[in-house]
Amino acid sequence: MRAARPSRRTVESDLGRKRRARRIGRLLTEAHPDAHCELDHSGPLQLAVATILSAQCTDQRVNEVTPKLFLRYPTAADYAGADRAEMEELIRPTGFFRNKTNSLINLGQQLVERYDGQVPGRLVDLVTLPGIGRKTANVILGNAFGVPGITVDTHFQRLMHRWELTTETDPVKIEHAVGALFERRDWTMLSHRVIFHGRRVCHARKPACGACTLARVCPSYGTGPTEAAAAAKLLKGPRARELAVHAGVDPDLVPATAVVSDAP
Repeated sequence: MRAARPSRRTVESDLGRKRRARRIGRLLTEAHPDAHCELDHSGPLQLAVATILSAQCTDQRVNEVTPKLFLRYPTAADYAGADRAEMEELIRPTGFFRNKTNSLINLGQQLVERYDGQVPGRLVDLVTLPGIGRKTANVILGNAFGVPGITVDTHFQRLMHRWELTTETDPVKIEHAVGALFERRDWTMLSHRVIFHGRRVCHARKPACGACTLARVCPSYGTGPTEAAAAAKLLKGPRARELAVHAGVDPDLVPATAVVSDAP
């Protein structure tokens, strides 16, 4: 028997919320076995640079820009001594290229001066570097150093609120509140799976509620269309039809354009 969907009018105990959170985690693991960091990189420095460029920009666009950037600037010293105009031109497609250029040059200088050109592997050090806040630091720690961390981006924050796992609005408070619901070892992959789900299923304007594997545990079910045919059209990404199957929806309802399109 399926568990009843939590009601907005029902007061959920802390234990009940934790159990529901863990179930959400298991369902996300089943639905998104391909979840991973979608920024192409090799090593901590490249990941730090790519994450800085990803601000107000899609991962796809960043991945189009970084191959030439990484080839031109392979070390922190190269960023530190970069020609500003040349770097601006290389990263222009990512937007806010002047501010990002400042961050990258200053990052390179700080790494050379304080850390012998290496990206440090501690949160307390990372957050002191130019262009690196707590969110970026957790991305670097989790994906380059294997240190568990929760990445509270816009997708993560939106879904935590929709699932009513926290009412906090400050990213750091969200990180701590959600972290208390899950095993620390799962934090990094949880972040990837939540972000995957936010990009492919639970969209900001119109979530695919009727084609979502989390429907039974989501108190916000009905925010988007619940009819299967309408919801299936909202699924995105190369595994869109598999996501439909996970939700018990006919995969043929997913249009071909959704399968070949990149998740936003």
